[in-house]
Amino acid sequence: MEWFEALALLLGTIVFLMAIGMPIALAFLAANIVGAWVFMGGERGVVQLLNNGLGSLTKYALMPIPLFLLMGEIFFHTGLGGRMFTAIDKLLGRLPGRLSYVTVLGGTAFSTLSGSSMGSTALLGSLMVPEMSRRGYKSHMSIGPILGTGGLAIIIPPSALAVLLATLAQIDVAALLIAGVVPGLILACFYIATIWLQTRIDPDAAPAYDVEPMSLGTKIKLIMTEVVPMVGVMVVIIALMIKGFVTPSEAAAFGALGVLILAAVFRCLTWEAMKKSVIGALRVTLMAYLIVFGSATFSQLLAFSGASRGLVHWATSFDLAPLAMLLVMFAVLLLLGMFMEQISIMLLTVPIFFPLAQTLGFNPIWFALIMLLSLEISFTTPPFGLLLFVMKGVAPAGTTMREIYVSAFPFIFCSLFLVALLIAFPQLALWLPSL
Repeated sequence: MEWFEALALLLGTIVFLMAIGMPIALAFLAANIVGAWVFMGGERGVVQLLNNGLGSLTKYALMPIPLFLLMGEIFFHTGLGGRMFTAIDKLLGRLPGRLSYVTVLGGTAFSTLSGSSMGSTALLGSLMVPEMSRRGYKSHMSIGPILGTGGLAIIIPPSALAVLLATLAQIDVAALLIAGVVPGLILACFYIATIWLQTRIDPDAAPAYDVEPMSLGTKIKLIMTEVVPMVGVMVVIIALMIKGFVTPSEAAAFGALGVLILAAVFRCLTWEAMKKSVIGALRVTLMAYLIVFGSATFSQLLAFSGASRGLVHWATSFDLAPLAMLLVMFAVLLLLGMFMEQISIMLLTVPIFFPLAQTLGFNPIWFALIMLLSLEISFTTPPFGLLLFVMKGVAPAGTTMREIYVSAFPFIFCSLFLVALLIAFPQLALWLPSL
């Protein structure tokens, strides 16, 4: 069987099963079983493939996923996230558009602990949009920052999605997590600059309102008690990874322990909150591990059937410049992001794109970060980006999809500009990991 026939059989089976409503992870598993039966000698090949897939689940690199997820769930269900948002809101005083800034600043901090774009967007949308609407904010000032900030969860560590991508691509987990720090902070600064520009162009878009004045001592106390402890957890675990004192798995364990201790200190650690946190983390972890299993076996089948080797040879035969090929892959990811969620896209493209990137001579950490950014952009790309529909679900009644689309565009341009900067200056992503 030719390589393109093998690829068509595997991908065709997956697309067909997804079209009839089968979950992506199960569709990959079923397609892998069919492929093993065809390419690896029937029942014996299926057994061998399943054994290989189970071995992929014992990797130490997968340990951060449940711990990062648990950390974010505790942060949310215990109310620590709400305390931090309230404190930032008070600290900004009468600043025009301050609730938009609160969304970016607080959302960036929350994103580092949640690791879920959809979860971050749902939380920020339900928490901030009604309040901003009540204060007279125009829709682009309330919805836009949330759509942008929700995507920061993908690249700012600790990101469970980055851990999963690094595991699937078999690259250094710690290096990818650390590589997202500088670009993530730059993107947050772009968002703040965008909000400032919007308030300058249209001051009525975010009306100022009176707030109770606070003394300097009160502000310092608020920062030290409500903001520093929450953000400090993220800063400490990143610093420990950069210095090489801990592995990503150990950093995730310290992070989960740190949030647990904070919840106990603030007396918001309840049995109900812990129950919801564990169930939420367990649900996503099981799906992530099933996806790792499917991806590992799918990659082996692509290699065994000759499909991956043939596809890479075919793609490189066009004699395109590496930058042109990168833009083609970027466009494919944006297109897929309009119809599929991020983990499904990773599962489908990682076994194909990373061998191709290696052939083109791309740094794997840099390419992985570009891929994460493309997934973040695709999530808010009209007309079918998934975060757009998440926002529609939590936005006030009467909010139209057109308003959501218009709100998303300035923040999409910020992300595209960051991608251009990373292509022009790769060291923005590679400087911290090199330390």
